Amino acid sequence: MEFYVEQKVLDLGVKIIGVEIDGIDNKTISDEYLQWRKDEVGVLLEKYKDFDVKQDEVLEAFYTLHEKVNVPRRKNIPASENLIKLLIKKQGLFEINKAVDIYNIISMESKLALGAHDIDKLSGNITLRLTDGTEKFRPLGSEEDKPVKPGEYSYIDDNNEILCWLEIRQVEKDKVTEDSKNIFYIVQGNEKTSDDLLYETADRIVDTTVRFCNGNGKILIPQIIGE
Repeated sequence: MEFYVEQKVLDLGVKIIGVEIDGIDNKTISDEYLQWRKDEVGVLLEKYKDFDVKQDEVLEAFYTLHEKVNVPRRKNIPASENLIKLLIKKQGLFEINKAVDIYNIISMESKLALGAHDIDKLSGNITLRLTDGTEKFRPLGSEEDKPVKPGEYSYIDDNNEILCWLEIRQVEKDKVTEDSKNIFYIVQGNEKTSDDLLYETADRIVDTTVRFCNGNGKILIPQIIGE
């Protein structure tokens, strides 16, 4: 699998790197992992106790990206903001499975938009590019395809199927389950996030996932197309 990014997307202010982790065990739950998750959630609850998302420049910069591609603010909440709001509302983590819970925790810590995709369910390579309106898009939890407008940045495989629309909605096709073995992660920032933060976050995904799920991980620098 290769990872590409269109120059037009970078010109919008999107910052992006990828992570690939192969051979994970996403089923075995250790006491060490449960304690780590409990401790991390406790830290996050304290961090966001009096948090005002509207005053955060990193989260606000995702909305700036959306405005550049004519996506309305209402109901289109950046992934990391949505996770933080759910954490505050639930006063805890919305648990899914080990690999997903790990990257969700790291997303809330960093405020970067993270996403995970089962490599074995993908069709060929992944390209972060602007849509042309012909793409197939079936969001997570939906039983039917949704129409796609042209000009919206999305992660798309070689079968012209959207894997993640903006950094907001992932899809049914390649969702990570307990049976997933090989995972591709997006690590996306914006004009208010430093390059160092992207790499630090990617390293944390690799280190933490390998610690609790085993496997082998590496950072993927996307190849730029359309320069």
